[in-house]
Amino acid sequence: MQISVIGSGYVGTTLAAVLADAGHDLVNVDLDEEIVSQINDGVAPIFEPGLDELVAEHAGTQLRATTDYDDIADTDVTFLALPTPTDDEGKIDLAAMRAGSRSVGEILAEKDGDHLVVVKSTVVPTTTEEVVVPAVEEASGKTAGEGFDVAMNPEFLREGTAVYDCQEPDKIVLGVQDGAAGERALDTLHEVYEPILADHDASVVETGLREAEMIKYANNAFLAAKISLINELGNICKEYGVDAYEVADAIGLDHRIGPHFLRSGVGWGGSCFPKDVAAIIHAAREKGYAPELLEAAVAVNERQPQRLLGLLDTHTDVAGKRVAVLGLAFKPGTDDIRESRAIPVIEGLIERGADVVGYDPVATENMREHFPDIEYADSAAAALEGAHAALVTTDWDEFEALDGEFDAMADPVVIDGRRVIERRDGLTYEGITW
Repeated sequence: MQISVIGSGYVGTTLAAVLADAGHDLVNVDLDEEIVSQINDGVAPIFEPGLDELVAEHAGTQLRATTDYDDIADTDVTFLALPTPTDDEGKIDLAAMRAGSRSVGEILAEKDGDHLVVVKSTVVPTTTEEVVVPAVEEASGKTAGEGFDVAMNPEFLREGTAVYDCQEPDKIVLGVQDGAAGERALDTLHEVYEPILADHDASVVETGLREAEMIKYANNAFLAAKISLINELGNICKEYGVDAYEVADAIGLDHRIGPHFLRSGVGWGGSCFPKDVAAIIHAAREKGYAPELLEAAVAVNERQPQRLLGLLDTHTDVAGKRVAVLGLAFKPGTDDIRESRAIPVIEGLIERGADVVGYDPVATENMREHFPDIEYADSAAAALEGAHAALVTTDWDEFEALDGEFDAMADPVVIDGRRVIERRDGLTYEGITW
């Protein structure tokens, strides 16, 4: 199929590369000329394991990028993979979605034949119907269900494993309108995903537009709440001298609970959980409903970095002392620092007068933009050398292998927020929930 993807960020680039790899012809539309050049040169514009290889393999053949929306006219399907950030109150900003929808509509005004517009971005219920459809209709002069069809197909990608998640999804959610227009949209989307479904047995959920929009938020809100619950239980375990990980291993054997997302620690971050939970809380409150459980999940998450710092305070006064922060990305496998738990930890150390040195395998440059005045090391060993304390905020595999590197510390105090460091003789060690 001929497919266009509007937006070449984290979701858009991954989707375009994977669909190209599945045999479709993809054009990635983005206004950023530098990003367009990167993709056409075979270089992924974001760090994501496996993505560089896919972009390099298909660039110039089944995958190309452009700044020209006119190229949409030659495609059968357009995915809108545009950013929907939230403000300080959690309200999502739909400016990019409106602009992209209007641009698509302007192209469809001159196009004959069927075209499917698919919302891939994360948007609150009714957005597709009340924002995207009117914008396309106004710009195209056509009516949804007659001049073009519309669908909502949320993504469930994890940073660090996005290519795998796109190629081997647990589920594919297809939200469509009622009636003949919806049936046409479903047929087209099944054709889009047929190569992936042929190689992988995923569940396909066919539902309405609003339901598809809500499934994405419910998915992330549930996982975020699960993490906060295990963190809350872990905090209680710590007070009683109980190893929270032994408790989690046991309750995870219950098939109703499962073993996933039970690693208690310093909390969740990234581009999805914080934004999506904030957005659904704001949307619920706009409807007059108080989502107290979700608000509590956020409150627990915000407390975890402070608990890590509180444990540090019980062992040493860091004022004027070198303190290493191991891990700057919000999770391993990515260079994304958005809402990273390292950020409030570094802020707390600066407030305490510490001389902070940070280390991360791939996220240093991104964090340098946020904290330009702290020191950055080029290895964990260099960060630990001469440090009076170390705090672990990201569970990179390389940290598990650290051993003799701790001998170079001036004062071997380690506060572990991710349970990746082994206890050893001569090391003052604290785990956040164990």
